[in-house]
Amino acid sequence: MCGIAGIVSREPDLRAKLGAAERIQRHRGPDGQAIAQYRIGTWGVGLGHQRLSIIDLSDGGRQPMVSKDDARVIVYNGELYNYKEIRRELETGGHSFSSSSDTEVLLTALGHWGVEQAQQRFNGMWAYAYLDIKRCVLILSRDRAGVKPLYYYCTRDEIYFASEIKTILIMAGRKFSLNAQVAAAFLVQSLSDISNETMFEGISQIPAGHFAEIDLNRDLLKLAIRRYWQVPQDPIHFSSMEDTVERVRSLFLDSVRLRLRSDVPVGVLLSGGVDSTAITCAMDSMVARDMDMNLLSVTSDDSRFDESPFIDKVGIHLGRKVHKVCLNPDPQTMLGLLRTTSWFNDAPLNGFETVLHYLLMQKAEELGITVILSGQGADELLCGYRKYLGFYLQYLLREQRYKAAFTVLMQFYRQGTVLKQFNVSEAKRYMSGWLRPSEIDIRGERLKDYSLVFLGLPSGSSVPQRQVLDIERFSVPVLTHYEDRMSMAFAREIRLPFLDYRLIELLAPLPVEFKLRDGWTKYVFREAMKSLMPPEITWRKDKGGFTNPQSEWLRNELRNQVTEVFSGEAEIYRKGLVNKDALLSKYDRYCSQPAEGGNISFRDIFNPLALEVWLGEYREYVV
Repeated sequence: MCGIAGIVSREPDLRAKLGAAERIQRHRGPDGQAIAQYRIGTWGVGLGHQRLSIIDLSDGGRQPMVSKDDARVIVYNGELYNYKEIRRELETGGHSFSSSSDTEVLLTALGHWGVEQAQQRFNGMWAYAYLDIKRCVLILSRDRAGVKPLYYYCTRDEIYFASEIKTILIMAGRKFSLNAQVAAAFLVQSLSDISNETMFEGISQIPAGHFAEIDLNRDLLKLAIRRYWQVPQDPIHFSSMEDTVERVRSLFLDSVRLRLRSDVPVGVLLSGGVDSTAITCAMDSMVARDMDMNLLSVTSDDSRFDESPFIDKVGIHLGRKVHKVCLNPDPQTMLGLLRTTSWFNDAPLNGFETVLHYLLMQKAEELGITVILSGQGADELLCGYRKYLGFYLQYLLREQRYKAAFTVLMQFYRQGTVLKQFNVSEAKRYMSGWLRPSEIDIRGERLKDYSLVFLGLPSGSSVPQRQVLDIERFSVPVLTHYEDRMSMAFAREIRLPFLDYRLIELLAPLPVEFKLRDGWTKYVFREAMKSLMPPEITWRKDKGGFTNPQSEWLRNELRNQVTEVFSGEAEIYRKGLVNKDALLSKYDRYCSQPAEGGNISFRDIFNPLALEVWLGEYREYVV
């Protein structure tokens, strides 16, 4: 896990800009920094790398890494989990290696098979820049699920690319216009990372499952972007539930096994839910009893948000020690940390849970846990969110399968799952126009032309097809974004077993009946892992996680500070993004509505606050 940056330009010396990139991204790679320059035709190509040593801690893994024939160079951020298997295959083909790093395997594989064929063999997370000097081609590539970030800014005469947006801002040395559509999606619908565009007009990201080719023989620069993988949508059918359960179990265990490969301490984020417990129990089955598993959990003195009873059950079940981090930060501290975390995040935050994740990563650094497994992606693959039950019922009704819809609804009612956690203020974003409750429109003049993105179940779509939208646009991208930024703020590496591409290809197209069944979400996965997990977690009915009383904070403890921000001459007003009177009216109604009810959600208020904080942190770079 590292940081990468690069420049293609006609400038004769790129070292000053690469040095600035190195300084701004050093938090991503504290174990070593290096830059290299090349001249290809009329173009200068500069590559920079900030190293976080995970596999092969020696200098043999330093980057930029050059091939043995000096014909190819790479800077790479990520992990190639199956590098040992690929290395053996390359050795059989006559290649030799001078290090034990996965970077050398990646570089050799790209040269041996070519980019497209090599990437089909890769199981990992990555963002890399690969310079083929002989062919005069620069490749920018991003992993299938987009776990690792890679941004770029391209004109006819220069290209800047980096792991973080702020790095491009520093290298480019100019201001950028605010992307009004991206700002509106966040402000109005709490949507982030739903496209390749960013908050800065002109700065984009390489799409997940794509690579870009830059022909350095040309007089003008251009990125030719190509897709090499996509989430499958064709239905998969197995002979029986038992067969499916076995395949899910086997593949999940192998995914965890691969992600334990590391030359530094590995841990797990254990929340007490099904996903993190499954990872923990899978890891326990593979780790010797005398080895510390580095289980890291968040607890709270507030029983409403404390997962300790479930966390303890897992610890007792496995006979393992859990590092409990009691996070009870006062609201004022959390508000203050919004600025710091907004800077690291490169985009406005979606809630105080991101700040909690930042604090948790800080604790991981203190404990010396460098690699951490997390359960992101499970809910999108296994219909774990409450909305999927609504989509399923809607689909059945559209198909005129009324009896089936009633049966499913009654199963969830009798089981006591999902339905009791329904909340109108959160559910409204998935409702059709005529079902949505009326609310105050806070958009300013600059955002009046914004058209709402439809987040419900599209006409003619199945639930698995709607899951693909969450994997590719609405959910996974923003989750991986903030986890990467908050973890890398402290040079911690997050690994995501559920986003192993083999699991995605198995679970995403699986019929919904395998996921929502007998009143349970994630049914096939619960069945697959029940022999390893404590039953109290396997068949847990509620959905917890790293939660906090953020809605109460906005209504009570932080009301004076929020009112002060909203009542002043804020940037969100000056830039025409928010109507001041409408926002103040909406905030007043939010504070007066019942704590457990009402149509105005926490995010309706937090989003303009987060946007204002972010604009303050990036004021030097936004027009």
